[in-house]
Amino acid sequence: MPISTSATSSTECAFATSGSRPAAGFLSLLAGAGRTCMAFALLTLLATCCAWGDQVTLKNGDRVSGSIVKKDGNNLTVKSDLMGVVTIPWDQVVEIKSAGPLNVVLAGQTATPPAVIKATIASNNGQITLSAGSGAPQAVAPAGIAAIRDGVEEASYERLLHPGLLELWTGTATLGLAGTAGNAVTSTFTTGVNASRTTNHDVMSIYFSAVKSSATVNGVSSNTAQAVRGGWKYNRKVGSRLDVNVFNDYENDKFQNLDLRFVVGGGLGYRAWKGKKGAFTLQAGADYDRDAFSALAASPAFSRTAAEAYWGDDFSYKINGSTSITQSARMFNNLTLTGDYRANFDLAANTKISKWLVWNLAFGDHYLSDPVAGRKPNDVLYTTGIGVTFGH
Repeated sequence: MPISTSATSSTECAFATSGSRPAAGFLSLLAGAGRTCMAFALLTLLATCCAWGDQVTLKNGDRVSGSIVKKDGNNLTVKSDLMGVVTIPWDQVVEIKSAGPLNVVLAGQTATPPAVIKATIASNNGQITLSAGSGAPQAVAPAGIAAIRDGVEEASYERLLHPGLLELWTGTATLGLAGTAGNAVTSTFTTGVNASRTTNHDVMSIYFSAVKSSATVNGVSSNTAQAVRGGWKYNRKVGSRLDVNVFNDYENDKFQNLDLRFVVGGGLGYRAWKGKKGAFTLQAGADYDRDAFSALAASPAFSRTAAEAYWGDDFSYKINGSTSITQSARMFNNLTLTGDYRANFDLAANTKISKWLVWNLAFGDHYLSDPVAGRKPNDVLYTTGIGVTFGH
């Protein structure tokens, strides 16, 4: 029997058409499943990334994610990728959780330095649980946490505990020049150095300034100013606000006929105010002063010594990110010759021009109630110049 070609073709086409529908549905199902898997993987990755970061929840419901840097005093510092460095009052934290171990110091320790626990931290029923390795977790109240430090902060803290004498020094060195030429030739040279070494327990500082000026008019040359001042100071903390200090000052002033003033003394300092931008400290104590004066036409060289009681203040303030000021004032009352006294006032400002370059302006007024005959009681020293910062 002849076979119908058209019938065969129709059957093949019908089979192909009906067979394509389940194939398309299967491919669509695979595509949908793939998108679902990708979305699930993305959500899992995001959740995992969030779990890796430290979490801090505040009383108002805000949550900060990032890296816990430190808890110092009454503030917690967190570094967030979105918000940068955030400072949070510790009493506003209701929940805290670290993804990794931090360095924790508990309150109430009397040892110096206090013991440090390396542990992960997590809040639980109003308590903070410290999990340190294989040991049993330890629960403490939030008020029982004295400090928290990450690895970088801990390394910096430990470096301050027992540094070498030549370590941790920072400061500035400045140089200034001025002059004229023509009918009058003048020149002025100023220089200054201020450096300090600060640790967790003490502060050592050195200071130096000098000015020398000369002028030549109608062929006659003369010095118009020549003074050198310097010294060192050591402060030791003995409480949250109190410190003890010793100091040694030197001064030479040609135009007061002062060959050398040598002062050594010590006393107490009380930090009346301390903030993020500065501090104000009241100072009081006693010292020994020896002044040596050169001869004048009317009088020979002589020296005098005295015990003194002093009082005054030290003030420092950071105006903005580049400019800071320091001020120091002292009144020295003569206990040997009652009624005589000395007074020093010094003010300086530093403005950072670049990472290592600064502009410096300094003013100083030193007053002596009983100067050499024919000399004024006070000399003012003001300098300006460009300087460099240094640190070790």
